Amino acid sequence: MHAADVLKYGNLTVLRGLQGLPVEDWTTAGVCGWWSVREIIAHLASFEVMLLDVLAIAAGETNDLGPTLRAWASNGQRFNDEQVAARAALSPEATLADYAAAQAAVMARVAALPAGATTRAGFLPAYGREYDLDDFLTYSFYGHKREHTAQIAVFRDAIKR
Repeated sequence: MHAADVLKYGNLTVLRGLQGLPVEDWTTAGVCGWWSVREIIAHLASFEVMLLDVLAIAAGETNDLGPTLRAWASNGQRFNDEQVAARAALSPEATLADYAAAQAAVMARVAALPAGATTRAGFLPAYGREYDLDDFLTYSFYGHKREHTAQIAVFRDAIKR
């Protein structure tokens, strides 16, 4: 696997899922539970920020989980609620810009990883000693984005846009 490709295609999936969706539809509740499209993108932005903490560990810069990863690892539901609430005042456009900026920072960090960093099993013991960064990215990021993009697609089908 290639970490940069996994992240690139996950991002493209999200962007394609949003393409042409009128901004007024971004705040309709119920797309994923009670979340709107804007809240889903805020949630995905928080995962990109959390991934920066993961990449610092993968790069061998620290063994500390970092504040965002620690919050996610200690209570994922509370993490989701707090991170989406922290972005509640953002407009749809600003929420997408927040996501895009975090995703660009992730892509830069992945490009700077040392050789072998993505295939080192056990890099994040809390995730599982048998898993490497490629596994983490595939399941926790690519799959996660596909799932939320599918929810947006179902919403779009329902509203016929």
